[in-house]
Amino acid sequence: MDVSLSLWLITVAVILGLFVFDFFSHVRVPHAPSLKESGTWSAVYISLAIAFGVFVWWKWGGTFGGEYFAGYVTEKALSVDNLFVFVIIMAKFAVPPEYQQKVLLLGIVMALGMRAVFIAVGAAAINAYSWVFYLFGAFLIFTAVKLLRESDDPVEHEEQRETRLERFVKRFLRTHDSYDRDKLFTRVNGKRLATPMLMVLIVIGFTDLLFALDSIPAIYGLTSEPYLVFTANAFALMGLRQLYFLLGGLLDRLVYLSIGLSIILAFIGTKLVLHALHENTLPFVNGGEHVSVPEISTPLSLSVILGVLVVTTVASLVKSRSGADKDQAQT
Repeated sequence: MDVSLSLWLITVAVILGLFVFDFFSHVRVPHAPSLKESGTWSAVYISLAIAFGVFVWWKWGGTFGGEYFAGYVTEKALSVDNLFVFVIIMAKFAVPPEYQQKVLLLGIVMALGMRAVFIAVGAAAINAYSWVFYLFGAFLIFTAVKLLRESDDPVEHEEQRETRLERFVKRFLRTHDSYDRDKLFTRVNGKRLATPMLMVLIVIGFTDLLFALDSIPAIYGLTSEPYLVFTANAFALMGLRQLYFLLGGLLDRLVYLSIGLSIILAFIGTKLVLHALHENTLPFVNGGEHVSVPEISTPLSLSVILGVLVVTTVASLVKSRSGADKDQAQT
């Protein structure tokens, strides 16, 4: 896949321009967006992502187009898990609804910046050492097992992590307990203090860093093209703020989401290990020769990812509805 420097620069400029547009058109004036506003702009950003995928398909062919869509769907699914954590963070710090948009957008921009660094490092590592796929695969399988173990009570596990991080940050920052609109710092008795808004931003940024550790190896299991990895991540993050307000109360009904994501991560991890065996250069594995193992195609990967998401979503909604009906019957 040949991507010129000019196309890279144009792509980055357009993506940054969309974030700037999002800030000045929706975030600069604090307000809690309506469902109509959130739904409209979520549809716009998803449409842009699909249109870009069609462009990739037209310019570079169906193989790369399929890799982009598989990567985008995976990153979008993982971003929904981000939203669940964001809900916990916003509730824990009691962020007023009208100020949530700003901290979410800043957190998403931070996430894109951190992921760009991980993408560049991952691309360099893959080009230099093919055995990196072993590490990526093993890490994803480990993450899948960990996610599955925490699926019993994700709220409790996440709150424990946030509490530890909050205590760590407060060792280095002088903080104030009250919000000063959407400001990150305020002055009290002549002293410059960090508001809870800054604490929320730091926690969200750290959370995004943890999610990047999972998502970047996952998408490199679907495509080895840095351009597709970057754009799939960017379009998945774009519109995440609107999706947060749109899904809102629906998130707690996705009771099997963690299980579905763990299956997807384990599947991609297995695919990476198989690819590493096929490209093997480690002398202590089959004498440094490649191992004849089946490789998982992009169409199969996309089918498995979509299938798992559909099944877990439907099962979650059915479970939630049956639970609600049972509660009504008892009352």
